[in-house]
Amino acid sequence: MKSEKKITVMLPEELLEKAMQASGVGITPTLKKGLELVAAKNVYKQLLKLKGKYKGLEFDLESSRKDRDES
Repeated sequence: MKSEKKITVMLPEELLEKAMQASGVGITPTLKKGLELVAAKNVYKQLLKLKGKYKGLEFDLESSRKDRDES
């Protein structure tokens, strides 16, 4: 079971309203999604550092397209 922590925060009302409108859900799911995005940013930065460094992957785009068209 995941542990949860109840917190009290002071947020700009306008920012919270905009975020809730954009997400289409309530306060808690909106804040969870925002925190997930902040946490994912670090992973994204690490992946960007690897860009162009892995040479072991070979991909034949034309062959892949032929397989899709034959289905």
